[in-house]
Amino acid sequence: MPSTSRVRRVLATFALAALAAATMTGTASARDSGGSPQGSPHYYVSLGDSLAAGYQPNVQQNTDVSYTDQLYAQLKQRDPALVHIKLGCSGETTGTMIDGGICSYPGASSQLDAAEKFLRAHRGQVRYVTLDIGANDVDGCLAGGTIDLACTAKGVATVGAQLPQITRALYQAGGSRVRYAGMNYYDPFLAVWLTGPAGQQLAVQSTALSTVLNGVIKLGLRSSHFELADASKAFSTDDFTHQVTLPGIGQVPLNVARICAWTWECTPYHDIHANPVGHAVLAEAFQDALKHHD
Repeated sequence: MPSTSRVRRVLATFALAALAAATMTGTASARDSGGSPQGSPHYYVSLGDSLAAGYQPNVQQNTDVSYTDQLYAQLKQRDPALVHIKLGCSGETTGTMIDGGICSYPGASSQLDAAEKFLRAHRGQVRYVTLDIGANDVDGCLAGGTIDLACTAKGVATVGAQLPQITRALYQAGGSRVRYAGMNYYDPFLAVWLTGPAGQQLAVQSTALSTVLNGVIKLGLRSSHFELADASKAFSTDDFTHQVTLPGIGQVPLNVARICAWTWECTPYHDIHANPVGHAVLAEAFQDALKHHD
C-alpha cells in the first residue's frame, strides 16, 4: 500500500497538469436575452450523476429525495411558478455527460445536449442551474484496500479537461442572468476507517484523492461562473481531529461519523450514495452557494 505522502505527491503532479488544462480552456462569455415574459413559468435545471438523480440502494432506483428535489422544494417556496427540469443520470461521467451513452434524452444526444437545448429554448426563463459530475471518473480507483494511482491520475485529468467544457457550454446556453452552482464531493471511502489500522491508513490516503479531485472541480466550476456548493466542507471530509460517538461503534473522527450518518456506507448496503438526510445537507450547501448570486 503506498504511503500517504506518495499518494499526495503523485496526485499533486497530475492535478497540476489537469489544472493547467482547465485554465487553458478559457472563461465563458455570453449575453443574456433579458427577463422572461410576465406570467410565464420559471425553471430550475439540474444536471449530474446518481446524486442528482436521487438513486437510493434500498429501492434500487432513482427517487425524489435527492438534493435536487429538496433544493427545488425550497426554491419553489420563494417562486411558486418554478418548474424543475431534472436531467441527472445514474452512472454519468464527465465524458458520458458530453457524449451520451448511459441515459437517453428525446431529441438530444446526451445530458449536456439536452440541457443546452432547453436553456436556449427558454432563454431568460431559467432561474437556476445546478451540477454535480466527476465522482464516477475516479470511484473505481479505490478497491480491494488499495488506491490505483494510475487510474486516479487518469480520472482526475479527465475531469480537469472535460468539466470546463461542460460548465462553459451551460453558461453560454443559459446566459448571465442564471444562477449557476456546482458541487464538489464528500469522501465515502472514509468508512473503511471502521475496518481497523489498515483501513484507517487507507481512509487518510483517500482524502488526498478527494482533495485533488475537489480542487480540479472547483477550478472547472469557477472558470464559467459557477458558485461552489461545498459538500466536502459540509461533510467535514478532512476532519480526523474531532472525535464523536458513533452508536454501536464508539469514538470515531467526525468525518467518519458523518459518512456513516449521511450515506449508506455503514449499513448492510455498503453504498456510497447519500441517504435522505445526507441529501438535505447537500441541498443546504447548494442554497449557500446560490446566495452568492443574490
